[in-house]
Amino acid sequence: MINQPDDLPERINVVIPLFNDWQAVGLLLERIRDVVDAPIRSRLAFLIVDDCSSKDYESLPSGIGHSLSVLRLYRNVGHQKAIALGLAHLADQPEPYPTVVMDSDGEDRPEDIIRLLQRGAEAPGHVVFAHRSKRHESLLFRTFYVVYKAVFRLLTGKVITFGNFSLIPARQLRKLAHVSEIWNNYPGGVIRSRLPYTAVPLERGRRLAGESKMNFVSLILHGLSAVSVLMDTTAVRLVLFCVLMVAAMVCGIGVVLWLKFFTNTSVPGWTSYLVSSFLIVILQAFLISLLLVFVVLSYRTQPQFIPARQFKDFVERLERIY
Repeated sequence: MINQPDDLPERINVVIPLFNDWQAVGLLLERIRDVVDAPIRSRLAFLIVDDCSSKDYESLPSGIGHSLSVLRLYRNVGHQKAIALGLAHLADQPEPYPTVVMDSDGEDRPEDIIRLLQRGAEAPGHVVFAHRSKRHESLLFRTFYVVYKAVFRLLTGKVITFGNFSLIPARQLRKLAHVSEIWNNYPGGVIRSRLPYTAVPLERGRRLAGESKMNFVSLILHGLSAVSVLMDTTAVRLVLFCVLMVAAMVCGIGVVLWLKFFTNTSVPGWTSYLVSSFLIVILQAFLISLLLVFVVLSYRTQPQFIPARQFKDFVERLERIY
């Protein structure tokens, strides 16, 4: 258990991606001041990654934690890429520190930071994710989220039960910043990196201000980005599915021909159309498999975006609040 200042690292970075959620992040900082114990709070160095917001903050709470900075980006890149740029910026510093990634809206509860630190102490070197044991979204959203997790497991063979809220050990920060896949999806990138990771069950909080920007379309795009991180695995599983389809169609054709030529069973006249349909399915499965093979080969030959090397192209400036 981490309950004494001596057990804590000298500094804990907190990366908070943000787009126009200044009111919510202000309330989040105030809540951190209220619910996080002083020994931990005094070590928190906040880095707000401003994803090229169309409006700026009027004021931010001061004197909370070790420091507060805003990393301004030249353009809007999206939530996941903003996280990758924030991590790459911190990895570029002379001394890496443990880093917490959390959203700006308050749904990642500040009081759970200590739980992540505790789990990190129990599993040194592991990236610690918050596994959502309870959610407060609408029934429709939760239903589609369950479908997303099921499809992700079917396509990739991996189980994903966590989001962005996590703790990255200091010694893994620079390694993770060199993982190109975090550019598309941070949790998926950690899975793809094969860095050790674990999870701790935590309840999801409620948004402190404003409305969530995650809708049905955003959820689908988020799911596709997570699957794209494991594109080669997904492609192989789809090819295997196509092979099974071809095998089933060949068996179907064999059964029809056997009934027609080797038995006295009366075969309807539309069996020729059935055989033609089987052949069309076989052709489609072959073409899909061929396309997937070329997609994977193309993906493997394309140069990858490495956040640690190219993040400065997106950073306008670093603004230190205190």
